[in-house]
Amino acid sequence: NELRDRYHIPKVLTQRTYATVPELPMGKQVQVDFGQTVVKNKDGHNKRLYFIAFILSHSRYKYAEWLDRPFRTADVIRMHESAFHYLGGISEEIVYDQDALLAVSENAGDLIMTAEFTKYHQTRQFNIYLCRKSDPESKGKIEQVVKFIKNNFSKNRVFDNITDWNQSCHAWLKRTGNYKVHHNTKKRPSEVHALEKQHLKKVSGTYIFENMLASSITRSIQKDNVI
Repeated sequence: NELRDRYHIPKVLTQRTYATVPELPMGKQVQVDFGQTVVKNKDGHNKRLYFIAFILSHSRYKYAEWLDRPFRTADVIRMHESAFHYLGGISEEIVYDQDALLAVSENAGDLIMTAEFTKYHQTRQFNIYLCRKSDPESKGKIEQVVKFIKNNFSKNRVFDNITDWNQSCHAWLKRTGNYKVHHNTKKRPSEVHALEKQHLKKVSGTYIFENMLASSITRSIQKDNVI
């Protein structure tokens, strides 16, 4: 600000130009994002819940799964497997945010993923598109799904346990999330998905999850909390 005042440098505002994203072909892309919300439990106390959401870009067919604690990379991988089973296969490309559970860094297009997710990615062999930081517009479809889940499913719903909560969510997906006519496509996602799932790559075999505690080392902790 001081330099601008001293040398009379005008501040030039650059506006981002937007364009409608063309409709992608069947089986091309899945968008993924995380969300969290606070709900009431049976005792009337606040409970923070975390979820991951998936959407097929062509049919707008959705999947979501919840946890009552923050996600770990192993949780994300397990829920990818559940999502692929629910969606009926794997798309060519999956779009992510630059989330610490998945990506260590991104430099001019070179992706450095976490070791655990890299192993999973190499096994399932899908293309990764990593969005720029703080750029929700580049994955607008899944951003809308996150809002839809928060405002339609979880709002005013009372939490009892995570198993029942997930079952209620999957029932809601079947009843509303994937049955309600989409405002852009003017079609029901469940009906379009019946055609799109034929274009998805089938999931072969079962992914073996490693025991994450196998490499832990036991240490004694002193009374002043020094390890």
